[in-house]
Amino acid sequence: MNKKLSIFTNGFIRENPLLVLNIGLCSSLGVTTSIFNGIGMGMGMMFVLLMSEIVISLFRKLIPSSIRLPVFIIIIAAFTTIVQLVLNAYVESLYDALGVFLPLIVVNCIIMGRVEAFASKNTLGDSILDALGMGIGYTFVLILISLIRELFGGGTLFAGTSFKIELIPEAYRIGMFNSAPGGFLVFGFLAAFMQALKQTKAVKENRRCPVPEEPNCSSCKLSCPNAGSAAKSDSKSSSNPEASK
Repeated sequence: MNKKLSIFTNGFIRENPLLVLNIGLCSSLGVTTSIFNGIGMGMGMMFVLLMSEIVISLFRKLIPSSIRLPVFIIIIAAFTTIVQLVLNAYVESLYDALGVFLPLIVVNCIIMGRVEAFASKNTLGDSILDALGMGIGYTFVLILISLIRELFGGGTLFAGTSFKIELIPEAYRIGMFNSAPGGFLVFGFLAAFMQALKQTKAVKENRRCPVPEEPNCSSCKLSCPNAGSAAKSDSKSSSNPEASK
């Protein structure tokens, strides 16, 4: 159970594809000017990632290793085309807003990386958990970046929908957040915050580690070439204190 939970939550913080692995940034920063776009891109990516991992995990033993990458790309392209057709038919405004970044899902490093590193080597159940965890982590970060950029850049929330809310007057809006530099700025602050959380956690864990009273080579757990000889010399010096003087 702990292993399953670890696989599912891996994409939330430990290996978040955007804030930790820093992959798939082009499309992520290109579409996150509104929450509506962020949700649409996140859901589309999650669908393609989930279905691709399911298919590749099911047929992982039948796909020849020499042609696995072309096969992976064909599978991903098939589900990306489904997303394109559905959005074009039912949510045309979102289809137009995502633009060229929608078909570029085919070559997104997040999907290709997960199907190559995980789905092609693990069972169907684990692959589903991995896809859902990575997809949720990706979508959450997209929504967070979109919320900040839309709020401060456009002064609204849920623009492009019937639930649009205007919160900041036009005179107080920061137009930079609607451009590429604003996207990189928001992403930089979020990535720095993530690193600060990880470093704080690491410091707390190190404080709980026992520290030897008299550090020496005999208490060291590193497997260096001189460990054996150093331990012997330490034992000799401790048994003959006059020689050490």
